[in-house]
Order: sequence, then C-alpha cells, then structure tokens
Amino acid sequence: MADTLIIAGREFRSRLILGSGKYASFELMVKALEASGTEMITVAVRRVNLTDRAKESLLDHIDTKKYHILPNTAACYSADEAIRTAMLAREVLDNNWIKLEVIGDEKTLFPDNQGLLEATRELVKEGFVVLPYFNDDLIVARRLIDAGAAAVMPLAAPIGSGLGIQNFTNLRILREQVTEVPLIIDAGVGTASDAAIAMELGADGVLMNTGIAGAGDPIAMAEAMNLAVRAGRLAYKSGRIPRKLYASASSPIEGLVR
Repeated sequence: MADTLIIAGREFRSRLILGSGKYASFELMVKALEASGTEMITVAVRRVNLTDRAKESLLDHIDTKKYHILPNTAACYSADEAIRTAMLAREVLDNNWIKLEVIGDEKTLFPDNQGLLEATRELVKEGFVVLPYFNDDLIVARRLIDAGAAAVMPLAAPIGSGLGIQNFTNLRILREQVTEVPLIIDAGVGTASDAAIAMELGADGVLMNTGIAGAGDPIAMAEAMNLAVRAGRLAYKSGRIPRKLYASASSPIEGLVR
C-alpha cells in the first residue's frame, strides 16, 4: 500500500508542504514547487490581492488542478483577526482549509496559543478544516485536537530562522502522544538534513518556505528537500538499529572456523 499523508480524508502522496512567499520571482517559485514534488502550497491571505483579480497575483501562477491551496492567516495577531481572514479566504477562494496562525510576539513570531485555541474552536464550528501552527507543547496540542483541529503543526524553531529542530524531547513526546491527527513539523527547517531528521523523529510531514525560497539555488534545494523528506520517512518506517556505546562487528567472529 502507498504510504500517503491523509488530512481530513484527503490523500497526499507528498509529505512536503511548501509556502509560496519570499521567492525572487513567480517563475522561480513555479520551478521550485515542481522540483519539490509537493502537492500542497500555503498562501498568505493578507499578502495576496484576493479582491481585485485584474491585478497580477501569485495565484495566477499556481496550477490549482495540480496543487491544493492551503490559505494561511500569517500576520494575524488576534483570534478575531485570524477568523476574519479565514472567512475572506473561504469566500474568495471557495476553500474551507486554513493554516491557522495567531501570532503573539512581533519579534519572535511565536504563537499566541490561547488565541489560537479560540480561533480553532470558532472556525471548526464554521466548517473549516483547521491546521494550527503552535509551540511544541503537548497540552496545547491536546486542546487543539479536542477543539477539532485536522492536524497539529508544532514549530521546530522560530519562523524563517533556519535553525533546524531545537527541542527534540518535546517533538518526541508529541510524536508518541499525538495519534489522532497528523503531526506536521512547521517552521525553522534550514536544510535537507533538518527535514530528514524531522521525518526520522516520526513526523507525518514537514512544512517549509524560507529554507527553499531563501536558498542560493531554490530549485536545487527544493529537490534536496523532496529527497530528504522521502528518505527520512523511509528510514523511520524501516526502524533504525539500536544505539550502542561500543563497537559491534559487521562480520561477527562467532562461528568462524579456526
């Protein structure tokens, strides 16, 4: 059977989700998306002109028959603001999926988990498929799931930092405890090894933007991330050997004829 990512009943062959911002040009973005193998792309609602379609928009460059659009509420600093942004996205894009961000601090861009919970509850009631971005906190994850989140998306490091995974313990705990919905690592991935490690920890998927868009060669990095996510997932499913303090010979001496 194919090892696919399923969110709210929808199946994705790729476990890599990409953002659409920060590229030097729309043409470069399109080529990077293709190289990544992704099937889902996040679009910042507040940074895209949704109301005047006469003007050029990044949505003009994304094949919606090929990619699933995941609108997001980036740059929203309250639950009310995020809810209004999600409503606008659904009305204009005819799309009830939302990557929910409620930012609590302007410098770190860390989430406001209380506002996030409030917005999740309201949007789920309104029929949205909600994928919330939050701190790597098990208790918050449980509350988001109880509120109806279709997936939970803990940060690996601050947005756009490229620091890679900073709290392995929390993410391991989340992986062990969160079984009801997909666990998708979001924010902080800087290079392919970060993505592979995230998947080896057991994440169901990885979401990134800056790690690819900000690379010296975004197209090559997109391909590297594609391979890393696939390799990390395969390694996780395969089961690594136990770690040992001392050497263990690849060719054991037991059974040798002397």
